[in-house]
Amino acid sequence: MRLRGSLLLVIVAIVAAVIVAGCGSSSGGGSASGKSAGKTGGKSGGGSAPTAVGQAGPAPDCLPKTLTHDAALAGGRVDVSPAPGTVTANPRTQISFLGVSAAQIHGVTVHAARSGSHGGRLESYSQGDGASFLPAKPFDAGEQVSVHATVAGQPISWSFQVSTPYPTGGIGEFPNPAANPSEYESFRTLPGVKAPVLTVTHADQDPAAGDIFTTSGPGPGSYGPLIYNPQGRLVWFDQLTGGRVAEDLNVQEYEGSPHITYWQGRVITIGFGVGEDVVLNSKYETVAHVKGGNGLTADLHDFQIAGNHISYSTAINPIRCNLTTVGGPANGVLLDNAIQEIDMKTGLVRWEWHTVDHLPLSASENSPSKTRPWDWMHLNSIDPQRNGNLLISARNSWAIYQLQRGSGKILWTLGGNKSSFKMGPGTRTAWQHDARMLPNGEITVFDDGANPPVHSQSRAIREKLNMATHEATLTRSLTHPDPPLLTASQGNVQTLEDGNVVVGYGGVPEITEYSPGGSVLFDAHLPFGSASYRDYRHPWQGRPSTPPTLIANLNNTGEETILHTSWNGATGIASWRILAGGEPGSLTPQATIAPTGFETSELLPKKYAYAQVQALSSSGTVLGTSKPMKVIGYKESFEGGGK
Repeated sequence: MRLRGSLLLVIVAIVAAVIVAGCGSSSGGGSASGKSAGKTGGKSGGGSAPTAVGQAGPAPDCLPKTLTHDAALAGGRVDVSPAPGTVTANPRTQISFLGVSAAQIHGVTVHAARSGSHGGRLESYSQGDGASFLPAKPFDAGEQVSVHATVAGQPISWSFQVSTPYPTGGIGEFPNPAANPSEYESFRTLPGVKAPVLTVTHADQDPAAGDIFTTSGPGPGSYGPLIYNPQGRLVWFDQLTGGRVAEDLNVQEYEGSPHITYWQGRVITIGFGVGEDVVLNSKYETVAHVKGGNGLTADLHDFQIAGNHISYSTAINPIRCNLTTVGGPANGVLLDNAIQEIDMKTGLVRWEWHTVDHLPLSASENSPSKTRPWDWMHLNSIDPQRNGNLLISARNSWAIYQLQRGSGKILWTLGGNKSSFKMGPGTRTAWQHDARMLPNGEITVFDDGANPPVHSQSRAIREKLNMATHEATLTRSLTHPDPPLLTASQGNVQTLEDGNVVVGYGGVPEITEYSPGGSVLFDAHLPFGSASYRDYRHPWQGRPSTPPTLIANLNNTGEETILHTSWNGATGIASWRILAGGEPGSLTPQATIAPTGFETSELLPKKYAYAQVQALSSSGTVLGTSKPMKVIGYKESFEGGGK
């Protein structure tokens, strides 16, 4: 039954009470900036049990002396990380030199205040524009590190401080209750798989937009990346096991062709992921794992491929921190966010940037908790620009930032309590997600507006920035018409080439496509109570490297043959050709049938010993052929035979 507008508060309650992937974490109460005093903000990761902070005794001071850090050295020829004067380096950090060839980097010496001199080796980036010095041993927490080198014939030196990491291994994951049977599909050809049902509530009016790319979890039911066609039929599901969750399923160009990308790993209750980013080709073969580096692992919030085997990903850097100066505990924990530019071929970190080094704690819209790590910024999107600059969104500052390539300087701030722009009517966001810059310079963002609620509805908005007058103007605002939706977390805005807009509502797992004028062109949702993080539409052609699956058994009379077939991930199947016979090598066509869903079933009015299927295109081309399968007996089919 379709939820109506009167159940808006029910939807919000579901999102707040069940699991929203922790991406709406707003630890603490009130406002560190004073701008939003009175906000409760007590929810972090869907209301899970509090996590004690720190260890015995006061934590170290963790803040830099200044927020002015320039990573460009040697007259601007090389960008280094950890950057000069920063305090967030992990004990296992590399030392990155970006901008010159490895052959121009000489005499690297590294000395730490307590652990002494650090030998190591220099490894080149596959792009040929730099190298990382890999120390032979980790640094000590809290110590100062000095680096000297000669780059392109010019001596350089700088220093940085190592942070005191807070281990997250003891922090739990979100519960995974069983889903209601009406909320998932099961298939004979995929034993054990329970795929969430996608309910289409507004028939597709834009077939050129392609298939639906989404994920399910954390929350009830099965986890994994999912592709559906616009009619809600499952195309592909990779059901994950062992508590692993998938987020942010997308299509990006890699090595000159469209590839599937997503994050997978553990989602911990402080609202972040510990895992890796994955790249699959159109055969669903894994071609790259991007795990993060410098002692940090890839976080779930964003993974962007920028070309030339370079990617950007988010990482969480929990550090022990004395927070008494902002009303927090002396043994506090600060959730620092990092951006890592990674060489996808070597796994080396080319460049790294941290929120703590560049943003004041007063920018946060919540206050530190005495029982939980303080999620003060919550970085949730990275958008690489053609000139190399980065557009990022920090949910808990209500602001979007433009970072300068290499140096890491903040060029401007949009929104928040220190905006570089005069914010026009309707341009201010609250707890926003997924900031992207369009080719014309306008910015799209998903304005969640909740956790705690600030707006009455979540919005997909578009803003124009006047760089001469420093003014921001709202040019478009889209809200879900029926029911009105207010989501506590996640969500995204995808602008298609024809100007249509796909909006994913994240914590409320709804996906809607709008025309430029705001008309609904498509609408669907996964089971409420789960979360879909981001949702996209892409034209997709998948041809799995594995063959179609076939199960064949006799019916209860023993005189007819029942077949079930599917091909997980395949697109463009117009029909199935069924072959059968007495021997595997002499099977002949018996019928050609149209697909009836993800799994297609057929009854042959005759008893056969072996069967096989071929997936055919609309022109009759064979796309794939199953293995010849022995037809098992009726009773045996209920005992697991043929699976």
